[in-house]
Amino acid sequence: MNRGPIPATRLSALAIGLLLILAPTSQSAAVSPEVHPAENTQTDPRTMRFEPVEFTPPEPERVVLENGMVVYLLEDHELPLVTITATIQTGAWLDPPEKIALAGLTGHVMRTGGTDRMAATEVDEELERLAALVTVGLGVESGFAMLDVLKKDLDRGLMIFSDILRTPAFDPARVELAKLQAIEGIRRRHDRPQSIARREFTKLLYGSTHPFARESSVKSVSRITREDLLDFHKRTFHPNGVILGVTGDFDSASMLDKLRKVFGGWAKGTVPAIEIPPVAASVSPDETGEKKIVRFIGKGTTQTYLRMGHLSLKEDDPDYPALSLLNDILGGSSFRSRLFQDLRTKHGLAYSVGSALVAGTRARGAWLAAASTNVNSTQEAISRIVENVERLREQAVTDVELQEAKEAFVNSFVFSFTSPSRIVSRLIGLEYDGLPKDFLQQFRDKVVKLTKEDLLRVARKHLHPERLKILVVGPGQALVPILSAFGAVEEIELPPEG
Repeated sequence: MNRGPIPATRLSALAIGLLLILAPTSQSAAVSPEVHPAENTQTDPRTMRFEPVEFTPPEPERVVLENGMVVYLLEDHELPLVTITATIQTGAWLDPPEKIALAGLTGHVMRTGGTDRMAATEVDEELERLAALVTVGLGVESGFAMLDVLKKDLDRGLMIFSDILRTPAFDPARVELAKLQAIEGIRRRHDRPQSIARREFTKLLYGSTHPFARESSVKSVSRITREDLLDFHKRTFHPNGVILGVTGDFDSASMLDKLRKVFGGWAKGTVPAIEIPPVAASVSPDETGEKKIVRFIGKGTTQTYLRMGHLSLKEDDPDYPALSLLNDILGGSSFRSRLFQDLRTKHGLAYSVGSALVAGTRARGAWLAAASTNVNSTQEAISRIVENVERLREQAVTDVELQEAKEAFVNSFVFSFTSPSRIVSRLIGLEYDGLPKDFLQQFRDKVVKLTKEDLLRVARKHLHPERLKILVVGPGQALVPILSAFGAVEEIELPPEG
Protein backbone atom coordinates (compact mmCIF):
# COMPACT_ATOMS: atom_id res chain seq x y z
CA MET A 1 0.00 0.00 0.00
CA ASN A 2 2.33 2.55 -1.19
CA ARG A 3 1.53 6.17 -0.38
CA GLY A 4 4.47 7.68 -2.21
CA PRO A 5 6.15 10.89 -1.18
CA ILE A 6 3.98 13.75 -0.01
CA PRO A 7 3.13 15.85 -3.11
CA ALA A 8 5.14 19.05 -3.29
CA THR A 9 3.28 22.33 -3.64
CA ARG A 10 4.44 25.91 -4.02
CA LEU A 11 3.09 29.26 -2.87
CA SER A 12 0.18 29.91 -5.22
CA ALA A 13 0.19 32.70 -7.77
CA LEU A 14 -2.86 34.11 -6.03
CA ALA A 15 -1.00 34.30 -2.71
CA ILE A 16 1.97 36.04 -4.34
CA GLY A 17 -0.42 38.44 -6.05
CA LEU A 18 -2.05 39.29 -2.73
CA LEU A 19 1.34 39.95 -1.17
CA LEU A 20 2.18 42.36 -3.97
CA ILE A 21 -1.19 44.07 -3.71
CA LEU A 22 -0.80 44.55 0.03
CA ALA A 23 2.77 45.85 -0.25
CA PRO A 24 3.18 49.66 -0.22
CA THR A 25 3.56 51.25 -3.65
CA SER A 26 5.50 54.32 -4.73
CA GLN A 27 2.21 56.13 -5.42
CA SER A 28 0.93 55.60 -1.88
CA ALA A 29 4.27 56.79 -0.52
CA ALA A 30 3.97 60.01 -2.52
CA VAL A 31 0.60 60.96 -1.05
CA SER A 32 1.57 60.12 2.51
CA PRO A 33 3.79 62.77 4.17
CA GLU A 34 4.86 60.19 6.78
CA VAL A 35 6.50 57.86 4.26
CA HIS A 36 9.70 58.86 2.43
CA PRO A 37 10.11 57.61 -1.17
CA ALA A 38 13.67 56.50 -0.48
CA GLU A 39 12.39 54.13 2.19
CA ASN A 40 9.80 52.49 -0.08
CA THR A 41 11.50 49.38 -1.46
CA GLN A 42 9.60 46.62 -3.19
CA THR A 43 10.26 43.04 -2.09
CA ASP A 44 11.00 40.51 -4.80
CA PRO A 45 8.67 37.55 -4.02
CA ARG A 46 11.37 35.14 -5.19
CA THR A 47 13.56 36.25 -2.29
CA MET A 48 10.84 36.10 0.35
CA ARG A 49 11.21 33.45 3.04
CA PHE A 50 8.56 32.05 5.36
CA GLU A 51 8.71 29.94 8.46
CA PRO A 52 7.89 26.25 7.83
CA VAL A 53 4.24 25.42 8.33
CA GLU A 54 3.74 23.75 11.70
CA PHE A 55 0.68 21.58 12.11
CA THR A 56 -0.28 18.98 14.69
CA PRO A 57 -3.14 16.82 13.39
CA PRO A 58 -5.77 15.53 15.84
CA GLU A 59 -5.20 12.04 17.18
CA PRO A 60 -7.90 9.46 16.33
CA GLU A 61 -9.01 6.94 18.92
CA ARG A 62 -7.87 3.37 18.21
CA VAL A 63 -9.89 0.44 19.53
CA VAL A 64 -9.58 -3.30 18.93
CA LEU A 65 -12.90 -5.17 19.04
CA GLU A 66 -13.26 -8.57 20.65
CA ASN A 67 -13.03 -10.36 17.27
CA GLY A 68 -9.75 -8.64 16.39
CA MET A 69 -11.16 -5.89 14.13
CA VAL A 70 -9.19 -2.66 14.52
CA VAL A 71 -11.20 0.58 14.56
CA TYR A 72 -9.97 4.17 14.22
CA LEU A 73 -12.49 6.86 15.20
CA LEU A 74 -12.24 10.62 14.66
CA GLU A 75 -15.31 12.78 15.23
CA ASP A 76 -16.09 15.72 12.95
CA HIS A 77 -19.39 17.48 13.58
CA GLU A 78 -19.20 20.05 10.80
CA LEU A 79 -21.66 18.19 8.54
CA PRO A 80 -24.29 15.50 9.34
CA LEU A 81 -22.35 12.83 7.45
CA VAL A 82 -20.51 9.66 8.42
CA THR A 83 -17.83 7.88 6.40
CA ILE A 84 -16.68 4.37 7.22
CA THR A 85 -13.80 2.71 5.38
CA ALA A 86 -12.50 -0.83 5.63
CA THR A 87 -8.98 -1.92 4.68
CA ILE A 88 -8.93 -5.69 4.29
CA GLN A 89 -5.94 -8.02 4.27
CA THR A 90 -6.70 -9.72 0.99
CA GLY A 91 -5.85 -8.99 -2.61
CA ALA A 92 -4.90 -10.13 -6.08
CA TRP A 93 -1.62 -11.59 -4.86
CA LEU A 94 -3.85 -14.57 -3.96
CA ASP A 95 -5.19 -15.04 -7.51
CA PRO A 96 -4.47 -18.54 -8.89
CA PRO A 97 -2.32 -18.27 -12.07
CA GLU A 98 -5.10 -19.76 -14.18
CA LYS A 99 -7.76 -17.43 -12.74
CA ILE A 100 -6.22 -13.98 -12.78
CA ALA A 101 -8.93 -11.38 -11.95
CA LEU A 102 -10.56 -13.52 -9.25
CA ALA A 103 -9.90 -10.97 -6.50
CA GLY A 104 -11.04 -8.06 -8.66
CA LEU A 105 -14.29 -9.80 -9.60
CA THR A 106 -14.88 -10.78 -5.98
CA GLY A 107 -14.71 -7.15 -4.84
CA HIS A 108 -16.86 -5.93 -7.72
CA VAL A 109 -19.68 -8.46 -7.20
CA MET A 110 -19.60 -8.09 -3.42
CA ARG A 111 -21.06 -4.66 -4.07
CA THR A 112 -23.36 -5.48 -6.99
CA GLY A 113 -24.44 -9.05 -6.16
CA GLY A 114 -26.66 -8.60 -3.11
CA THR A 115 -26.38 -10.13 0.37
CA ASP A 116 -27.92 -13.05 2.24
CA ARG A 117 -30.54 -10.65 3.59
CA MET A 118 -31.20 -8.51 0.52
CA ALA A 119 -31.35 -9.20 -3.20
CA ALA A 120 -29.03 -7.27 -5.50
CA THR A 121 -31.82 -4.97 -6.74
CA GLU A 122 -32.96 -4.34 -3.15
CA VAL A 123 -29.45 -3.23 -2.11
CA ASP A 124 -29.25 -0.87 -5.09
CA GLU A 125 -32.70 0.61 -4.43
CA GLU A 126 -32.15 1.01 -0.69
CA LEU A 127 -28.81 2.76 -1.11
CA GLU A 128 -30.37 5.05 -3.71
CA ARG A 129 -33.27 5.85 -1.35
CA LEU A 130 -30.81 6.70 1.43
CA ALA A 131 -28.57 8.69 -0.93
CA ALA A 132 -25.78 6.50 0.47
CA LEU A 133 -22.69 5.30 -1.34
CA VAL A 134 -21.02 1.92 -0.89
CA THR A 135 -17.92 0.90 -2.87
CA VAL A 136 -15.78 -2.24 -2.74
CA GLY A 137 -12.55 -2.95 -4.57
CA LEU A 138 -9.64 -5.37 -4.27
CA GLY A 139 -6.16 -4.37 -5.40
CA VAL A 140 -2.94 -6.37 -5.47
CA GLU A 141 -1.95 -5.96 -1.81
CA SER A 142 -5.19 -5.01 -0.07
CA GLY A 143 -8.93 -4.71 -0.29
CA PHE A 144 -10.95 -1.57 0.33
CA ALA A 145 -14.59 -0.82 1.08
CA MET A 146 -16.34 2.43 1.96
CA LEU A 147 -19.71 3.68 3.20
CA ASP A 148 -20.81 7.32 2.89
CA VAL A 149 -24.15 7.97 4.58
CA LEU A 150 -26.17 10.71 6.24
CA LYS A 151 -26.07 10.65 10.03
CA LYS A 152 -29.82 10.04 10.28
CA ASP A 153 -29.51 6.91 8.10
CA LEU A 154 -26.40 5.53 9.79
CA ASP A 155 -28.01 2.45 11.35
CA ARG A 156 -29.56 1.28 8.09
CA GLY A 157 -26.51 2.10 6.01
CA LEU A 158 -24.18 0.37 8.48
CA MET A 159 -26.30 -2.77 8.40
CA ILE A 160 -26.10 -2.95 4.60
CA PHE A 161 -22.36 -2.22 4.67
CA SER A 162 -21.79 -4.96 7.23
CA ASP A 163 -23.81 -7.49 5.22
CA ILE A 164 -21.85 -6.68 2.06
CA LEU A 165 -18.58 -7.32 3.88
CA ARG A 166 -19.73 -10.39 5.82
CA THR A 167 -22.37 -12.20 3.77
CA PRO A 168 -22.27 -11.25 0.08
CA ALA A 169 -24.62 -13.39 -2.01
CA PHE A 170 -22.82 -13.13 -5.37
CA ASP A 171 -26.02 -13.22 -7.40
CA PRO A 172 -25.32 -15.52 -10.41
CA ALA A 173 -26.68 -13.02 -12.95
CA ARG A 174 -24.48 -10.25 -11.52
CA VAL A 175 -21.44 -12.55 -11.60
CA GLU A 176 -21.98 -13.27 -15.30
CA LEU A 177 -22.53 -9.57 -16.01
CA ALA A 178 -19.29 -8.68 -14.23
CA LYS A 179 -17.41 -11.30 -16.25
CA LEU A 180 -18.81 -9.94 -19.52
CA GLN A 181 -17.80 -6.41 -18.52
CA ALA A 182 -14.29 -7.60 -17.61
CA ILE A 183 -13.91 -9.41 -20.93
CA GLU A 184 -15.07 -6.35 -22.84
CA GLY A 185 -12.50 -4.30 -20.95
CA ILE A 186 -9.80 -6.78 -21.95
CA ARG A 187 -10.80 -6.54 -25.60
CA ARG A 188 -10.53 -2.75 -25.45
CA ARG A 189 -7.23 -2.84 -23.56
CA HIS A 190 -5.15 -1.76 -26.54
CA ASP A 191 -7.19 1.35 -27.32
CA ARG A 192 -4.99 3.77 -25.34
CA PRO A 193 -1.24 3.91 -26.00
CA GLN A 194 -0.56 5.43 -22.57
CA SER A 195 -2.18 2.44 -20.86
CA ILE A 196 -0.22 0.03 -23.04
CA ALA A 197 3.04 1.75 -22.08
CA ARG A 198 2.19 1.65 -18.37
CA ARG A 199 1.19 -2.04 -18.34
CA GLU A 200 4.04 -3.34 -20.49
CA PHE A 201 6.66 -1.28 -18.67
CA THR A 202 5.53 -2.83 -15.38
CA LYS A 203 6.09 -6.25 -16.96
CA LEU A 204 9.61 -5.25 -17.95
CA LEU A 205 10.34 -4.24 -14.36
CA TYR A 206 8.81 -7.17 -12.50
CA GLY A 207 8.20 -9.91 -15.06
CA SER A 208 4.86 -10.82 -16.58
CA THR A 209 4.03 -13.43 -13.91
CA HIS A 210 4.68 -11.19 -10.90
CA PRO A 211 1.53 -10.09 -8.98
CA PHE A 212 2.37 -6.45 -9.72
CA ALA A 213 2.41 -7.06 -13.47
CA ARG A 214 0.33 -10.08 -14.43
CA GLU A 215 -2.84 -9.46 -16.40
CA SER A 216 -6.17 -11.14 -16.80
CA SER A 217 -7.19 -12.64 -20.12
CA VAL A 218 -10.44 -13.73 -21.70
CA LYS A 219 -9.55 -17.31 -20.75
CA SER A 220 -8.69 -16.54 -17.12
CA VAL A 221 -11.91 -14.58 -16.60
CA SER A 222 -14.02 -17.21 -18.36
CA ARG A 223 -12.73 -19.89 -15.97
CA ILE A 224 -13.94 -18.03 -12.86
CA THR A 225 -17.22 -19.28 -11.36
CA ARG A 226 -19.58 -18.02 -8.67
CA GLU A 227 -18.25 -20.77 -6.40
CA ASP A 228 -14.75 -19.36 -6.84
CA LEU A 229 -15.94 -15.97 -5.61
CA LEU A 230 -17.72 -17.49 -2.62
CA ASP A 231 -14.64 -19.51 -1.71
CA PHE A 232 -12.26 -16.54 -2.13
CA HIS A 233 -14.41 -14.43 0.18
CA LYS A 234 -14.72 -17.20 2.75
CA ARG A 235 -10.96 -17.80 2.81
CA THR A 236 -9.72 -14.22 2.89
CA PHE A 237 -12.33 -12.01 4.61
CA HIS A 238 -12.00 -12.16 8.40
CA PRO A 239 -12.63 -9.45 11.04
CA ASN A 240 -9.12 -9.82 12.45
CA GLY A 241 -7.84 -8.88 9.00
CA VAL A 242 -9.90 -5.66 8.79
CA ILE A 243 -9.05 -2.12 9.87
CA LEU A 244 -12.06 0.21 10.00
CA GLY A 245 -11.80 3.98 9.82
CA VAL A 246 -14.79 5.99 11.04
CA THR A 247 -15.03 9.76 10.58
CA GLY A 248 -17.87 12.26 10.67
CA ASP A 249 -20.78 13.32 12.84
CA PHE A 250 -21.09 10.67 15.54
CA ASP A 251 -20.40 9.96 19.21
CA SER A 252 -17.51 7.55 19.62
CA ALA A 253 -19.00 5.50 22.44
CA SER A 254 -22.30 5.14 20.58
CA MET A 255 -20.48 4.27 17.36
CA LEU A 256 -18.51 1.49 19.05
CA ASP A 257 -21.78 0.02 20.33
CA LYS A 258 -23.17 0.02 16.78
CA LEU A 259 -20.02 -1.58 15.37
CA ARG A 260 -20.07 -4.32 17.99
CA LYS A 261 -23.72 -4.98 17.16
CA VAL A 262 -23.23 -5.41 13.40
CA PHE A 263 -19.75 -6.96 13.40
CA GLY A 264 -19.63 -8.69 16.80
CA GLY A 265 -21.00 -11.99 15.50
CA TRP A 266 -18.30 -12.21 12.83
CA ALA A 267 -15.88 -14.84 14.12
CA LYS A 268 -12.12 -14.64 13.79
CA GLY A 269 -10.42 -16.57 11.01
CA THR A 270 -7.01 -17.36 9.56
CA VAL A 271 -5.91 -14.20 7.77
CA PRO A 272 -3.70 -14.90 4.73
CA ALA A 273 -0.19 -13.55 5.13
CA ILE A 274 0.77 -11.01 2.46
CA GLU A 275 3.44 -12.71 0.40
CA ILE A 276 4.79 -10.75 -2.57
CA PRO A 277 7.46 -12.80 -4.36
CA PRO A 278 10.84 -11.29 -5.20
CA VAL A 279 11.57 -10.27 -8.77
CA ALA A 280 12.74 -13.27 -10.78
CA ALA A 281 16.46 -13.55 -11.47
CA SER A 282 15.73 -13.65 -15.20
CA VAL A 283 14.32 -10.12 -14.94
CA SER A 284 16.78 -8.66 -12.44
CA PRO A 285 19.79 -10.98 -11.91
CA ASP A 286 21.09 -9.14 -8.86
CA GLU A 287 21.55 -5.72 -7.36
CA THR A 288 24.48 -4.87 -9.62
CA GLY A 289 23.61 -6.82 -12.75
CA GLU A 290 20.08 -5.73 -13.56
CA LYS A 291 19.69 -6.09 -17.30
CA LYS A 292 19.37 -3.14 -19.64
CA ILE A 293 16.44 -3.61 -22.00
CA VAL A 294 15.20 -1.64 -25.02
CA ARG A 295 11.76 -2.56 -26.35
CA PHE A 296 9.07 -1.07 -28.58
CA ILE A 297 5.42 -1.77 -29.28
CA GLY A 298 3.98 -0.96 -32.67
CA LYS A 299 0.92 1.27 -32.60
CA GLY A 300 -0.47 3.48 -35.35
CA THR A 301 0.26 6.81 -33.69
CA THR A 302 1.90 10.04 -34.85
CA GLN A 303 3.79 10.39 -31.58
CA THR A 304 5.61 8.11 -29.17
CA TYR A 305 4.84 7.26 -25.57
CA LEU A 306 8.00 6.65 -23.57
CA ARG A 307 8.69 4.92 -20.27
CA MET A 308 12.16 4.34 -18.88
CA GLY A 309 13.50 3.42 -15.46
CA HIS A 310 14.47 0.54 -13.19
CA LEU A 311 13.68 -1.10 -9.88
CA SER A 312 14.35 0.98 -6.80
CA LEU A 313 14.06 0.91 -3.02
CA LYS A 314 11.49 0.09 -0.38
CA GLU A 315 9.63 2.66 1.68
CA ASP A 316 11.57 1.88 4.87
CA ASP A 317 14.97 2.36 3.20
CA PRO A 318 17.03 5.07 4.96
CA ASP A 319 17.72 6.66 1.55
CA TYR A 320 14.03 7.06 0.67
CA PRO A 321 13.71 10.71 1.85
CA ALA A 322 16.80 11.81 -0.08
CA LEU A 323 15.83 9.93 -3.25
CA SER A 324 12.31 11.35 -3.03
CA LEU A 325 13.67 14.90 -2.87
CA LEU A 326 16.11 14.15 -5.68
CA ASN A 327 13.29 12.90 -7.88
CA ASP A 328 11.34 16.07 -7.14
CA ILE A 329 14.24 18.12 -8.50
CA LEU A 330 14.68 15.86 -11.52
CA GLY A 331 11.15 15.51 -12.77
CA GLY A 332 8.58 15.19 -10.01
CA SER A 333 7.78 18.87 -9.53
CA SER A 334 6.32 19.66 -12.94
CA PHE A 335 7.13 23.21 -14.10
CA ARG A 336 10.29 23.77 -12.04
CA SER A 337 11.84 20.33 -12.54
CA ARG A 338 14.95 19.81 -14.63
CA LEU A 339 13.24 17.49 -17.11
CA PHE A 340 10.38 19.91 -17.73
CA GLN A 341 12.69 22.88 -18.10
CA ASP A 342 15.09 21.02 -20.40
CA LEU A 343 12.87 18.89 -22.62
CA ARG A 344 9.76 21.04 -22.85
CA THR A 345 10.60 24.65 -22.03
CA LYS A 346 14.08 24.89 -23.52
CA HIS A 347 14.01 22.42 -26.42
CA GLY A 348 10.30 21.82 -27.08
CA LEU A 349 10.82 18.06 -27.32
CA ALA A 350 7.95 16.72 -25.24
CA TYR A 351 4.24 17.34 -24.86
CA SER A 352 4.53 16.03 -21.33
CA VAL A 353 7.51 14.85 -19.31
CA GLY A 354 8.25 13.94 -15.71
CA SER A 355 9.60 11.32 -13.35
CA ALA A 356 8.24 9.39 -10.39
CA LEU A 357 9.56 7.41 -7.45
CA VAL A 358 7.18 4.66 -6.35
CA ALA A 359 8.65 3.19 -3.20
CA GLY A 360 7.71 -0.41 -2.49
CA THR A 361 6.32 -1.70 0.78
CA ARG A 362 6.78 -5.47 0.61
CA ALA A 363 8.78 -5.62 -2.62
CA ARG A 364 11.19 -3.28 -4.36
CA GLY A 365 9.62 -0.15 -5.77
CA ALA A 366 10.54 1.59 -8.99
CA TRP A 367 11.93 4.84 -10.34
CA LEU A 368 10.76 5.88 -13.80
CA ALA A 369 10.64 8.75 -16.26
CA ALA A 370 7.85 9.23 -18.79
CA ALA A 371 7.33 11.46 -21.81
CA SER A 372 5.15 11.91 -24.88
CA THR A 373 6.94 13.28 -27.92
CA ASN A 374 7.05 13.45 -31.70
CA VAL A 375 8.49 10.39 -33.42
CA ASN A 376 11.41 12.38 -34.84
CA SER A 377 12.24 13.75 -31.37
CA THR A 378 12.20 10.40 -29.59
CA GLN A 379 15.94 9.73 -29.69
CA GLU A 380 16.86 13.20 -28.47
CA ALA A 381 14.22 13.05 -25.73
CA ILE A 382 15.60 9.77 -24.41
CA SER A 383 19.17 11.08 -24.63
CA ARG A 384 18.32 14.20 -22.67
CA ILE A 385 16.56 12.25 -19.95
CA VAL A 386 19.63 10.03 -19.62
CA GLU A 387 21.92 13.08 -19.58
CA ASN A 388 19.90 14.66 -16.79
CA VAL A 389 20.14 11.49 -14.73
CA GLU A 390 23.88 11.29 -15.31
CA ARG A 391 24.32 14.92 -14.32
CA LEU A 392 22.66 14.19 -10.98
CA ARG A 393 25.26 11.47 -10.44
CA GLU A 394 28.19 13.65 -11.47
CA GLN A 395 27.54 16.93 -9.68
CA ALA A 396 25.52 18.12 -6.72
CA VAL A 397 22.25 19.97 -7.16
CA THR A 398 22.34 23.73 -6.64
CA ASP A 399 21.61 25.47 -3.35
CA VAL A 400 18.51 27.03 -4.87
CA GLU A 401 17.17 23.67 -6.11
CA LEU A 402 17.71 22.04 -2.74
CA GLN A 403 16.10 24.90 -0.82
CA GLU A 404 13.10 25.13 -3.12
CA ALA A 405 12.51 21.38 -3.00
CA LYS A 406 12.77 21.34 0.79
CA GLU A 407 10.42 24.27 1.24
CA ALA A 408 7.86 22.84 -1.15
CA PHE A 409 7.99 19.47 0.57
CA VAL A 410 7.86 20.72 4.14
CA ASN A 411 5.16 23.31 3.49
CA SER A 412 3.03 20.70 1.74
CA PHE A 413 3.06 18.44 4.78
CA VAL A 414 -0.16 19.92 6.11
CA PHE A 415 -1.99 18.82 2.95
CA SER A 416 -1.61 15.22 4.02
CA PHE A 417 -3.98 15.97 6.90
CA THR A 418 -6.59 18.26 5.34
CA SER A 419 -9.58 16.32 6.67
CA PRO A 420 -10.39 13.77 9.37
CA SER A 421 -10.84 11.10 6.70
CA ARG A 422 -7.34 11.73 5.33
CA ILE A 423 -5.84 11.67 8.82
CA VAL A 424 -7.47 8.32 9.58
CA SER A 425 -6.61 6.95 6.14
CA ARG A 426 -2.93 7.80 6.65
CA LEU A 427 -2.80 6.00 10.00
CA ILE A 428 -4.62 2.95 8.64
CA GLY A 429 -2.23 2.73 5.71
CA LEU A 430 0.80 2.97 7.98
CA GLU A 431 -0.51 0.28 10.32
CA TYR A 432 -1.42 -1.99 7.42
CA ASP A 433 2.08 -1.66 6.01
CA GLY A 434 3.75 -2.18 9.36
CA LEU A 435 5.22 1.32 9.56
CA PRO A 436 5.31 3.54 12.67
CA LYS A 437 2.42 5.95 13.02
CA ASP A 438 4.81 8.92 13.03
CA PHE A 439 6.44 7.75 9.78
CA LEU A 440 5.43 10.88 7.86
CA GLN A 441 6.63 13.18 10.63
CA GLN A 442 9.96 11.34 10.69
CA PHE A 443 10.10 11.62 6.92
CA ARG A 444 9.59 15.38 7.07
CA ASP A 445 12.26 15.82 9.74
CA LYS A 446 14.77 13.84 7.67
CA VAL A 447 14.05 15.93 4.58
CA VAL A 448 14.84 19.14 6.48
CA LYS A 449 18.31 17.85 7.36
CA LEU A 450 19.30 16.72 3.86
CA THR A 451 22.37 18.25 2.22
CA LYS A 452 23.56 18.45 -1.38
CA GLU A 453 26.13 15.80 -0.54
CA ASP A 454 23.37 13.47 0.68
CA LEU A 455 21.53 13.80 -2.63
CA LEU A 456 24.69 13.25 -4.64
CA ARG A 457 25.49 10.09 -2.69
CA VAL A 458 21.96 8.76 -3.14
CA ALA A 459 21.97 9.58 -6.86
CA ARG A 460 25.13 7.55 -7.35
CA LYS A 461 23.71 4.67 -5.32
CA HIS A 462 20.15 4.50 -6.63
CA LEU A 463 20.06 5.98 -10.15
CA HIS A 464 21.61 3.73 -12.78
CA PRO A 465 21.49 4.80 -16.46
CA GLU A 466 23.29 1.60 -17.42
CA ARG A 467 20.38 -0.51 -16.09
CA LEU A 468 17.52 1.36 -17.71
CA LYS A 469 14.51 -0.45 -19.06
CA ILE A 470 13.37 1.60 -22.07
CA LEU A 471 9.96 1.08 -23.63
CA VAL A 472 8.45 3.12 -26.47
CA VAL A 473 4.95 2.77 -27.91
CA GLY A 474 4.78 4.25 -31.40
CA PRO A 475 4.79 3.65 -35.17
CA GLY A 476 6.27 0.18 -35.36
CA GLN A 477 9.47 -0.53 -37.27
CA ALA A 478 10.18 3.16 -37.68
CA LEU A 479 11.33 3.06 -34.05
CA VAL A 480 14.09 0.48 -34.59
CA PRO A 481 16.80 2.83 -35.96
CA ILE A 482 15.81 5.45 -33.39
CA LEU A 483 16.15 3.11 -30.40
CA SER A 484 19.19 1.17 -31.61
CA ALA A 485 21.40 3.95 -30.25
CA PHE A 486 20.52 2.75 -26.74
CA GLY A 487 21.01 -1.00 -27.13
CA ALA A 488 19.69 -4.11 -28.83
CA VAL A 489 16.06 -3.44 -29.80
CA GLU A 490 13.28 -6.02 -29.64
CA GLU A 491 9.58 -5.75 -30.38
CA ILE A 492 6.84 -6.70 -27.93
CA GLU A 493 3.88 -8.17 -29.78
CA LEU A 494 0.60 -7.74 -27.95
CA PRO A 495 -1.84 -10.65 -27.93
CA PRO A 496 -5.09 -9.94 -29.83
CA GLU A 497 -7.29 -10.14 -26.72
CA GLY A 498 -4.93 -8.09 -24.55
